Amino acid sequence: MASLVPEWHRLLALSWACLVRQTPHLRDQKQTSPSLSCKLTTVPGRGSVQEFSSITPQKYVQEPENRTRLVQCLHGEQKPCVDPESLEPAKVIRSLQDMGFAEAHINSLCSIQPSVHPQQLLDIVSELLLLGLNPEPVFNALKKNPQLLKLSNMQMKRRSSYLRKLGLGEGKLRRVLSVCPEVFTMHQRDIDRVVKVLREKCLFTAQHITDVLHRCPTVLQEDPNELEYKFQYAYFRMGLTHLDIVRTDFLQYSITKIKQRHIYLERLGRYQTPDKKGQTQIPNPSLKNILRVSEAEFLARTACSSVEEFQVFKKLLDQEEEESESHASEEEEEEEEEELL
Repeated sequence: MASLVPEWHRLLALSWACLVRQTPHLRDQKQTSPSLSCKLTTVPGRGSVQEFSSITPQKYVQEPENRTRLVQCLHGEQKPCVDPESLEPAKVIRSLQDMGFAEAHINSLCSIQPSVHPQQLLDIVSELLLLGLNPEPVFNALKKNPQLLKLSNMQMKRRSSYLRKLGLGEGKLRRVLSVCPEVFTMHQRDIDRVVKVLREKCLFTAQHITDVLHRCPTVLQEDPNELEYKFQYAYFRMGLTHLDIVRTDFLQYSITKIKQRHIYLERLGRYQTPDKKGQTQIPNPSLKNILRVSEAEFLARTACSSVEEFQVFKKLLDQEEEESESHASEEEEEEEEEELL
């Protein structure tokens, strides 16, 4: 049992070293307090340990948290007791609190993209707040589109500057980001194509484009050709003006929904395309009562028709669309063959 004495010396020395690393202020106490040394005595002839002193101060041995860390150190000398990166999350949490984020939001933000460096998270959040957004909209945007956290500050600033040139400043940009946060992670060429269609194909003014993007941000994600077709349908088939299209948020609805409800009303004799002077022989229902309402309300108040009749009509319309597309495809093939001949 005499061999236990060196072992106890080793364990106690290791325990002290571990505690010093965990509590920096003890480092000075080690140099000025020789009373912390250990006394060991043995019973003659029996070789057993009879008395040994405990490490002081007592609170570092008695507290469960420190005792757990001490055990971890004793079982793994090679592992550091304090991770140098452990202070980083605390810095992030304090910064997000200073920015006005709630505790629940902070925990969620830190887990949205675990691979993103904490400083990157703070930079993106700060940039979004500078756009005039409040913490709640920023949190919702990042939750909806976590890819925002992978952008650099320069990418965020360039996109923000571009959107401002389109007239989307502060309040308007806040709505765009809340409805379509992908606007910051989309390719620039895709946004340019949509804007070009609105300007050159649809002939919207700069103010109209600003209003469209503000009221219907999802148009930025549409295929430019489909967007152009939707405008042409509204302008030529339904007789709407540019101002009508902007004010009614027409471009946010799918072309399928638009055609189903418009053609149904037209065949019921409840909607008529205005003439060149914008006049009709019957009063057309407002676009609000055509597109903004639910299908049940549309049938009950606007179409004054049953659900069964509308379902049959939609099936027939789908068949007509398929036949029309098939016929158009055949005509294109015939034209190509004639060109080859």
